[in-house]
Amino acid sequence: MRRLQKIAVLGGGAWGTALALVAARAGRDVLLWARDASTVTAINETRSNPSYLPGVTFDAPFQATGDLGGAVSGCDAILLVTPAQTTREMAKAISSTIEPGTPVVLCAKGIERSTGALLADVLADCLPQATPAVLSGPSFADDVAKKLPTAVTVAASQGEVADALSAALASESFRPYASTDVAGVQIGGALKNVLAIACGAVVGRGWGASAQAALTARGFREMTLLGTALGARPDTLTGLSGLGDLVLTCSSAQSRNFAFGLALGRGTPVKNLMSGGKLAEGIFTASVAVDLGKRHAVDLPLSTAVDAVLREKIDLDTALASLMTRPLKRETD
Repeated sequence: MRRLQKIAVLGGGAWGTALALVAARAGRDVLLWARDASTVTAINETRSNPSYLPGVTFDAPFQATGDLGGAVSGCDAILLVTPAQTTREMAKAISSTIEPGTPVVLCAKGIERSTGALLADVLADCLPQATPAVLSGPSFADDVAKKLPTAVTVAASQGEVADALSAALASESFRPYASTDVAGVQIGGALKNVLAIACGAVVGRGWGASAQAALTARGFREMTLLGTALGARPDTLTGLSGLGDLVLTCSSAQSRNFAFGLALGRGTPVKNLMSGGKLAEGIFTASVAVDLGKRHAVDLPLSTAVDAVLREKIDLDTALASLMTRPLKRETD
């Protein structure tokens, strides 16, 4: 596969800006598209994005634009870093512009709420001429932007495409591992958001480190069961985009999902957390995960409890009681 030199990054938030920096550090020609004109101006004139990455001055050059078609035209690869639930909208918006075979890398973590489809399947539906790929793993935008060492997984069904994308983004501070397990990388990234809400709630409620560790471990079990039912490889789920990302987001308030759960555990009503600002993606994924579990006959008690709390059917104390009094069973059954 040809060298991927011209990279379009779609999304001017913290993660999009951090990934634009990643590609620029790797020596690529980067053009970032942002909806917000002030973000475009800040990036082009001050080499910073103070609204999303305060205190970070870019150490590698790239440009920004508000012209979506101009950003995508003639590029070798696209990093799609807009919210998961807008994937279909964004794919349709660029469908007439991208060239056949162009890799489109999904960098948001989630499952389409309205259909239950994995995002790569959404791309295949809306952009049949593109090559879907996924980037996921234990990574916070602020860490990446500050050049702290980070490792992720980049997956595409064609191994040579995954290899080329990894080479296009690799630097001394950012190490991508290539994979062909597109489903597995997506499922790990989506499910960990739901479980991070649960872990945040445990910490916020003051239920202790033992409960947090148990929830993380049992949550990984749910991820493994649902993931394999959906075609994921077990070794992917024990890797960076599964277990690695789960451990990170279930233990740090830098995670939007963990922070949401933390506030929930401290007594903030769900309706208050749902209003205003950018919502944690796990809010949307919880109900989808429960539906997928039912469809594939996979028992997901933690995800089901999170969904019930978010729907305000039960409170946190009732959710814990329901989990702790479930019928006893062997651990791996």
